[in-house]
Amino acid sequence: MTLPAGWTTRRPTLDDVPAILAVVHAADTFAIGHPDFDAEDVADSLTGPFFDPSRDSWLAIDPEGAVVGWSTVDNPTGVGREFVEVYVDPARAAAVRAVLLARQLDRSAERAAERGVPSLTVRCAVYAPERDWERDLREAGFTLVKRYVRMSRPLTELPAEPAAPAGVTVRQVRPDDDADLREFHRIHESAFADTPDHEPLSYERWRARIGDLTAWDEWFLAEVDGVPAGALQSSDQALDQQEGFVKKLSVLSAYRRRGVGAALLRRAFARYAEKGRRFAGLGVDLTNPTAPLSLYRSVGLAETRWTDMYELSVPAAGV
Repeated sequence: MTLPAGWTTRRPTLDDVPAILAVVHAADTFAIGHPDFDAEDVADSLTGPFFDPSRDSWLAIDPEGAVVGWSTVDNPTGVGREFVEVYVDPARAAAVRAVLLARQLDRSAERAAERGVPSLTVRCAVYAPERDWERDLREAGFTLVKRYVRMSRPLTELPAEPAAPAGVTVRQVRPDDDADLREFHRIHESAFADTPDHEPLSYERWRARIGDLTAWDEWFLAEVDGVPAGALQSSDQALDQQEGFVKKLSVLSAYRRRGVGAALLRRAFARYAEKGRRFAGLGVDLTNPTAPLSLYRSVGLAETRWTDMYELSVPAAGV
C-alpha cells in the first residue's frame, strides 16, 4: 500500500506534540463532537511503557509539509491485546489512513515476534460517524466484536443522595492503607473475572499503573453488613467536558441486586456535584453479561453515543 504522490511519513518526536494534537482534535471533533485529548495526553502516549516512538508510531506529512495523520499503539501492561489508533484530519488526510493502519499491523507482527507469541490480537475503535474508517478496517480483515455505549446524566439538579439500603454502607477508599487498596483491587478482579475480555492484573502492577492519584476522594468501597462487597473507581478522562467519569463499577456476585451498585453510583454523583461537575458518565460493554443497563438507567443515566470495537489476529512476523 503506497502513499499519494507528494506525501511522506516519518517517526514522531516530542517536538511534534503540538502538530499531533491538532490532528487528534480534528479527528475527535469529527468522531465525537469535541476534542478529547490535550498536549499532556499526547506526550504521555509518546513516552508510555512498552512503546518506542521510533518503532511503534508514524506521522503522515502532506505535500506542504504539514502533519495530518498519526498512528500509534497502546498497551500499557505489555501483555494481552494491543489497541491501535489511527488519527487523521478528516478534511485533508482520509486517503492515508489505510496506509498508516497497514504500517501499524506490520509493526504488530514484529511486536508479536518480540514478545515470543504466535500472534497478537489488535483492536481498533469506530465511532458512529466514522464509516470510512470502518470500511478500511473491514478491508484489512477486522471483524466487529463488541459495542460500547456511553451513558451520561446532568448533575445540575441532582436530588439529595438517598439513604443506602439496610446493611449497605459506602465510604471513601483509604489510599494510605495498603490493605484497603488490596481489597479494592480484589473486588474489581473478582467481579470481572468471568467477563469475556478480562485480563487479570496483579495488585503490584495495578498499583504501579495507577500511580499517585490526586482524586482518591472519588474512589469508594461499599460494605454489606461490614463485609467488602463493591468498589467504584473514578477517572479524570472527561474533566474537560465538566464530567465526572465512573471508570469501573464492581459488585461481587453474592451481593448483586441488593442496592450496592446504586449506592456507589449515587455517592460518586454527589461527590462530582460537590466539585462543580455538570455531568456524570460511564461506558458500558454490551457484551458483558453483568452489564446492568437497568441499574444505570435507574440512577438517571441515559445513552448518549456508541462505539464499535473491531478486532484482528495478527500472526507474528516470520510465522
